Amino acid sequence: MRKEKGFTLIELLIVVAIIGIIAAIAIPNLLNAIDRGKQKRTMADMRSIGTAIESYAVDNNYYPKGMTNVAAAGISTYVSPIYIKTVPTTDGWNGAWNVNSTGSGSQYTVISFAKDTPTASAQTGGQTGDFNCDIMFANGQFFQWPQGTQT
Repeated sequence: MRKEKGFTLIELLIVVAIIGIIAAIAIPNLLNAIDRGKQKRTMADMRSIGTAIESYAVDNNYYPKGMTNVAAAGISTYVSPIYIKTVPTTDGWNGAWNVNSTGSGSQYTVISFAKDTPTASAQTGGQTGDFNCDIMFANGQFFQWPQGTQT
């Protein structure tokens, strides 16, 4: 009798099933890791922008005045190239920054709308557990930030 070489249909189905199970576990974890990386990049960029605004305030005794929903180009006129070489133009999800300050220049806020971009997610302050929640940096510290397991 001659032995046939190759895999049986059952063996092939088992291999495909195992690959499917591994993919079902790995893909969501990979997507979550990508979003965590975008979050960390966004937070680092926000700290850089905040540090530049704080440095501007040290020299001028106030933050840039009267900014409402200003993007990177608007804040660049105040802080670039003296306090920061270039202001990052977008957050980790390619959304525009939203920079606001009071008319007196006593407070400022840098906002990233995060994964959901400009939609109305509640800004409660403190820790968030959702990639869609806005990230807010105000007056030198995070007002609303991601913490723990994100969904």
